[in-house]
Parts: sequence; structure tokens; C-alpha cells
Amino acid sequence: MNKNTTNWLLSLFLLCIAASTTAQTMLQGESPKYEIRAVWLTTIGGIDWPRTHDAETQKAELCNMLDRLKDAGINTIFLQTRVRGTVIYPSLYEPWDDCITGKAGKAPNYDPLAFAIEACHKRGLQLHAWVVTLPIGKWNKLGCTQLRKKHANMVKRIGEDGYMSPESPKTADYLTNICKEIVDNYDVDGIHLDYIRYPETWKLKVSKSQGRANITRIVRTIHKGIKSSKPWVMFSCSPIGKHDDLTRYNSNGWNARTTVCQDAQQWLNEGIMDALFPMLYFRDNHFYPFAIDWQEHSYGRIIVPGLAIYFLDPHHGAWTSDVVTRQMNVSRDLGMGHCFFRVKFLLDNIKGIYDWTKDFNHLPALIPPMTWLSKKRPDQPVINEISKEGVLSWTDTPIDPQNRLVYNVYASERFPVDVTKAENLIATRLMRNDLMIDLKHPMNYAVTAQDRFGNESRPAQIHLRKTEELTKASSTAVPIVDQYLTIPSKPSTLNADYIVIETLSGQTVSACAYRKKINVSKLDEGIYQWRTLGKKGVTHRMGFFSIKRH
Repeated sequence: MNKNTTNWLLSLFLLCIAASTTAQTMLQGESPKYEIRAVWLTTIGGIDWPRTHDAETQKAELCNMLDRLKDAGINTIFLQTRVRGTVIYPSLYEPWDDCITGKAGKAPNYDPLAFAIEACHKRGLQLHAWVVTLPIGKWNKLGCTQLRKKHANMVKRIGEDGYMSPESPKTADYLTNICKEIVDNYDVDGIHLDYIRYPETWKLKVSKSQGRANITRIVRTIHKGIKSSKPWVMFSCSPIGKHDDLTRYNSNGWNARTTVCQDAQQWLNEGIMDALFPMLYFRDNHFYPFAIDWQEHSYGRIIVPGLAIYFLDPHHGAWTSDVVTRQMNVSRDLGMGHCFFRVKFLLDNIKGIYDWTKDFNHLPALIPPMTWLSKKRPDQPVINEISKEGVLSWTDTPIDPQNRLVYNVYASERFPVDVTKAENLIATRLMRNDLMIDLKHPMNYAVTAQDRFGNESRPAQIHLRKTEELTKASSTAVPIVDQYLTIPSKPSTLNADYIVIETLSGQTVSACAYRKKINVSKLDEGIYQWRTLGKKGVTHRMGFFSIKRH
């Protein structure tokens, strides 16, 4: 069987898997420890960014937005930083975008990019500066007007819009200066390029191979510029969703490599891109085979499908919710995570997508480490004694001040704590050296240091709770149930959204939302334990029960 036939059969298999996946089986499945869960936060026209132009209200609304995104398990924010020849930070090169103050070129009384970065990092979120590259807006708008006054030979008009020419040798250097200005002055976690391709309306007068070489030259130059400053900054882009025609599936004339000279898979192979977020804004056989193609040509780098949740909106496409939820399940099965376009449609909970995502991402996840850049692990932290007030703290480990560390905390009834499991993560990417814990439900804890490449140290462990021999439960008086397990009313102080039923060896056999009665009629006879699962992966074992059929 050749590779193309294998790919075709795999596509059909994944379609069947996607069609049969339900929320119940999702909850029972193992959540990955490493997974990018991203969203594009668009600032152009204020369509995702807070519409108010009052600085304090703007900050408050952004923080509320970030809180809700974190609650849905999102861990990566792509913030549109260069918009259309305009920016949302004080720049030496380009004027302010009008989304901040309502007037293009007018500066606010604070730095929105610096504030957004700090707000994201406080919540354990990564922030990547989303840079729109070649489009510079309407011909007579401020961004385009100023750029063509300074660099007329670098700008081309197509209809009513202006574009930076990919054929001008100066374009690569200019865009590199923009990206370096961001990287050098801000603590961003990534630079994310958009529209790094020939415009589809561009009348190409060079060969396709030369066109690809022109775009690749820009990517290569930016890569060199930002990595020379901060090598750990993730460099990514959002290519057209279909890389090229496949043997069995045609791209219908709209693809990255041939149509718009965007040789994105080669950028991974060459090592000038760390990650791709292809805009897979399609469904069925226009999605799954092409998603597999990206995954098979990742060259060990990160691939995350961009999902078109805007098509759930009746005004845009009226997709049913299962189109997107199946794509999310298959993407996870392929080890690729998910990225939503855009924030508004997620937070507006169109067709329940926010609620579903919150369940799907009920356990936290870390950003995959960029081991192709560095494999060196930070030193292990040292855990201090837990204070009487319930503060778990640890000492810093020395490292390059620019390459700061963050910390992850794990908890489990078992010792040592297994740090390979997402279910044990209770706090991620902490920028401080302490965490308040619940002394009423003591656990065993582990702390790891994580560097900017995503490499984790060996865990520092503290043995706070003696592990019980679960097999002793068989000799303990436990409730005997037949069809339904009755759950006590949830105390207001208990952080619990789900009930998880496990065997005594810890294997999950059932999971559902917290409710008074749980149907256990399909479980085999035997003794089980049940635990709660709350936000941020906090879990508590609540008791045992026995199933005995009459």
C-alpha cells in the first residue's frame, strides 16, 4: 500500500472517528499535557478589541475578555499588533491605529501592547504579536499614505488598497525593523505573521518559483532579525489552509504554495518557522485530508489548525456546531491543538461553542517545548515548607535575566506526583514563587521551572499526604448502589464542575457534569471511587461506592 492510499484511508478513518465522537467520550478521553489552544484577537476596526476609547474601561474590558478565554482553556493569544500600516504601540516607524483612541495617529495615555502582555502573563497566557505584513489598508488612509510618502517604491496600489511589494528588496528589511522593534521592546512570546503571501489580486509577472523565493526571502530576513535578539521567541504564520493540491483531493485553485507563492512547509523544513497555524476554514473533505497533510509535513515543528468558528454565525455560514467540535476532536487526535478565528464568536458562545470548548479543555495544557531550538532543562527549584496559612513556595533558580522562568505546579494523592499527566496540573506558567493551597484537602505537590523555550526542569516534590492503599476500600463500609449513584449537594466552597468515576487503580470509567444522580447501570459490578473535577484541573476524591446487581 503506497503513502497516498494510506493517507486516503486515514482521512476516511478520521472522518468516521469525528462523526462518532460525543462530549461524553471526550470527557473520558485523556487530555494532552502539551497542546496549543489559541485564538486570534483582531484589533482592526475594534471588531474584537474593546470598542470603548476610554483607557480604563478598555483595560477592564480586555481583562474580562482574557479571564473568560482562560476559563475556556485558551493558553495562547494572537493580538493584532500591526494592523494596516498602523500599530497599537508607540513606534518609530508607523502611526497609531484608530482602534485605540478612535482617531488614527492619536496616541492614548497608556501602552496597550505592554498592558496586554502583562495582563496575559498574569493569567498564565502567552501573547504573540500578530503582524499583518503586506496589506497596508486603503490608499488614502493614514497608514498607507505615510508609508508611500517615505517608501514610494515599496508600495503598490491594487484597486482601492495599498500593498507592500514582495518584489522590493526593501520590504524584507522594513518588516524586520517592525518585528525587531516589538521583540526588542516588549516581552512577547511570539511573532505571528499574517498575509505573508502575494495578494490574490496581484498580477504576477515573475515565475511561481521566483514568487516563492521573494516571499521566502522576507520570512528568512525576519527570522534572522528576531532570533538574533531573542532566540526563544516563537516565529509563526497563518498560511492559506490548503498547502497545495493533494493526490486525491483538489484545492479548487485556492492554496498556499501555487496560488499565492507561500511555501510554508518548506519554511518548516528549512527551520525558519517554528510553527504554522494554517487557516483551515473548510469542512469535511476540504478539511481533514489537508489537516493530515500539514501534520505529515511538520518536520518536527508545531502545526495548529485555524478553525472557522465564524461560520457558526447565521450571517456568515450557519454551520452546525458539530462541524467545529469534530474538527477539534480530530485535531487533538492528531496532536495538533486548535486556534479559533475569532475571539468575538467564541465569547459570544455562538451555538454553544464557548461552553463546549470549556468542557473540551477542562484540564490545562502547556505550550509544546521548542526542542529544536534548545533542549537544556532549567535547574530544579527547591520547595520550602508549606506555611500555616497554606502557602506553597519555592526558591528561584538562577538563569539569564532576559530568559525568565515560569513555574508549573502539580498535585496528586499519589506520591511522587506524576508530572506527565495533565490531570495533575493545578497552575501553569506562574511568574511568582508561591501558590495558596487548600489545607482542608491536603495533597502531594510537585513544582517545575520552565524556560522560554518550553523546557521543564525535573520536578521538586513535597510529600504532604500519605497515599492510602486503595485496595483497603474493599474492606471499608461503602454505599452499595445498583442503577444510580446519589451525590451530595455541592458545597459553595467546593470547586467542582464534573464528577469523575474511577476504578480503584485510578482508571477513569465515567465522567459527567456535577449532578445529584448519576446513572451507573452500564458499569460492571465492583468497587469504585468518585472524585470531583473543577476549574484549573483541581480534583478531590470524595468517596467510594460498590455496585452490586440484584
